[in-house]
Amino acid sequence: MKVKLAILFGGQSTEHEVSRMSAYSIIKNIDTDKYDIYPIGITKRGNWFEYRGQWENIENGHWEEDEENLVAQGERVITERKVDVVFPALHGLYGEDGTIQGFCKLFGICCVGAGVLASALCMDKVYTKYILEHFGIKQAPYRVFIKEAYEMDSEDMLVDAESLSYPLFVKPSNSGSSVGITKAHNREELKAGLSLAFIHDRKVLVEKGINAKEVEVAVLGNEAPEAAVPGEIVPGKEFYDYEAKYLVEGSKLLIPAAIKEEDLNYIKSIAVKVYKLLDCVGMARVDFLVDKDNGDIYLNEVNTIPGFTPISMYPKMWQQSGKPYSQLIEDLIQLALN
Repeated sequence: MKVKLAILFGGQSTEHEVSRMSAYSIIKNIDTDKYDIYPIGITKRGNWFEYRGQWENIENGHWEEDEENLVAQGERVITERKVDVVFPALHGLYGEDGTIQGFCKLFGICCVGAGVLASALCMDKVYTKYILEHFGIKQAPYRVFIKEAYEMDSEDMLVDAESLSYPLFVKPSNSGSSVGITKAHNREELKAGLSLAFIHDRKVLVEKGINAKEVEVAVLGNEAPEAAVPGEIVPGKEFYDYEAKYLVEGSKLLIPAAIKEEDLNYIKSIAVKVYKLLDCVGMARVDFLVDKDNGDIYLNEVNTIPGFTPISMYPKMWQQSGKPYSQLIEDLIQLALN
């Protein structure tokens, strides 16, 4: 008897389009002899539909126009217990932040990836820092800006942030795919970056900019997680923002990362440690900064539903480690069922 698998895609976050690409790649690599696939699309307005049309329309966004293959109230596929496991190919808010995970838990349905607590913690960059700081994980110096407080006392807060010294990175606390992130070289750019970040979240992280290599580690597993060969991002722009990730050419992926072997092994060990400390299961991509000047290694962030597009680092790192894309998907489904 086939396992009934729901793939959630789209969603209400700023990463809606990336989610569609991830979902299409996942669906193409699932063994249809073993699984019945139920694609469930969520529109930007939050409406759920079961989609029964051509899978290519998920990637290009035409699925919403294919009305004869849309079944309204797609959430019923889950709530009426028609599926055995849910694979949320949803990035960002309302998908990666614990909301979908809680939804599945309420209805007793297995869900691929982290649970409610780990999803919520890792989605929030500020609280990820607070937790890992307690355990002595090295991170870039930072300040936290709350919108209401900033509007009341911007001058003192700006001076405090500037004490970290420029350049500074400005990040919405809850955001993914580098949406809303800017690099500030002076006060005007800092203020502009804060204004943009506050559009996406009332809580904003300001970090000291480090002249660093961006190294990522794919982690997989439940009680005994393992790390893949770390990879390095060489941005096609000044830093690896949304455009550099998905829209412009020039960014390069190096697997393994071009760092010393002892640093590769150290980063893998810290990635697994962080994964466990944050109570992750299933999968996560743990990102690091390696200082080009002195070799210091800093944790950057943790993504519990990393990209699964054809150019995404998470599946590429596992492929380089000997695990093909289709086997990775199979392992993730089995980890959820377990």
